[in-house]
Amino acid sequence: MLLLGLGMVLVFEGLVFALAPSRLDDLLRLMNQIPVETRRLIGLSAMTVGVVLISWAVSAGL
Repeated sequence: MLLLGLGMVLVFEGLVFALAPSRLDDLLRLMNQIPVETRRLIGLSAMTVGVVLISWAVSAGL
């Protein structure tokens, strides 16, 4: 299950580099303008949603 999750993350991350590498530069410039605390809050929120989804999937037997 862990390998499946890791593989999915790598596929989605790889799509960004493969399909829109120039947009990635724009995204990095934009993220540099966001305050560090806001980026931290976004990261913690994403982790929380991820943990909830994983726990939901595990409890549902998916």
